[in-house]
Amino acid sequence: MSSNESSESRFRAEVRGSNTTCFYKELSVTASILSMTVGIFSNSFALFILIKSYRRHRIKSRASFLLFATSLVTTDLLGHLINGSLVLHVYRFHRKWNTFDPHGIVCSIFGVCMVFYGLSPLFLSSAMAVERFIGVTKPIFHSTVLASHHIKKLLGFTWLLAALVALLPVLLRRPYEVQSSRSWCFFHMEQPKDWVDVLLPLIFSVLGLLALLLSIVCNTLASCALLHGRLRHKHSCRGTSYHLEMICQLLAVMLVSCVCWGPLLVHVIILSTRAVDEPSSFSLLTTVRMATWNQILDPWVYILLRKAVLRKIFKLFHSCWDSKLHTFHRWLRSTLSSSKETRKSDSLRYNRQPLPDTAIQSIT
Repeated sequence: MSSNESSESRFRAEVRGSNTTCFYKELSVTASILSMTVGIFSNSFALFILIKSYRRHRIKSRASFLLFATSLVTTDLLGHLINGSLVLHVYRFHRKWNTFDPHGIVCSIFGVCMVFYGLSPLFLSSAMAVERFIGVTKPIFHSTVLASHHIKKLLGFTWLLAALVALLPVLLRRPYEVQSSRSWCFFHMEQPKDWVDVLLPLIFSVLGLLALLLSIVCNTLASCALLHGRLRHKHSCRGTSYHLEMICQLLAVMLVSCVCWGPLLVHVIILSTRAVDEPSSFSLLTTVRMATWNQILDPWVYILLRKAVLRKIFKLFHSCWDSKLHTFHRWLRSTLSSSKETRKSDSLRYNRQPLPDTAIQSIT
């Protein structure tokens, strides 16, 4: 009797565990499909807007910035498309890597794509920040020296640097490995064999943090220089509205990158330099999911922070504020008028009151 009860309880536990595993698997697949769909839609919409703006604007500095922004959104779009397809391919085979990838080729491709499409937006954002800093502080140098072919060479260099970092583990025969969730591939960080296994993820994280730091410094200096110029020349600030629009977009991109990518880059450094038996306090997969939101939020910066959209938002806010201010003035006027009428009636009532007998006797 006791053996039957124990077997039944074991069977129920196995069923409950399999149901929980299936539930989390379906949830992960749904989240991956949703993230991939939203990312592709957002980046496609932003790419359409940027290409349309690039064809319309003839200002050189504006055109170079739009070329950088278009390259950034295109990179994010390809990253969502390729990495999302690889994730769905892994879940299609129930994360059994030995079945569909016995030689580790898919894992190597997955790891290369993760690193390349992770570092490329950070490098492009820093290159955009440097270009805008030169355009704001050295406009003559920017217009005479930085031609369009220089901008295209800089774009090619950023992609080449990201590809080189992504291919380093393959070139050094330190292949990417399947992570603990068995849904993606990344650097070998648990129990590293030698200093090379420690160095590879450190290169990835340090370069990413340096790109973020460069973006912060250049965007801050460009914003201060632009505001200082507008304060000095209040009446001759025409033609700088597009500078303000670009600086606002760069500051938003920088903020999104710091929030989304900062935890992952710092966490990779902690995992690479920690002791062997030291437990990890934060999930690496959680930081990776936070980083993927960078590629979703980036295009919405260029969709929402446009001059036309900002003008409409300002007009809407101004009209709402005007209506509320008019209502407040009308209420204040009615309140003051009613208080004046009350005081006037009180004074009339006081003047009409008869004098008391003591006052009459004192007068006589």
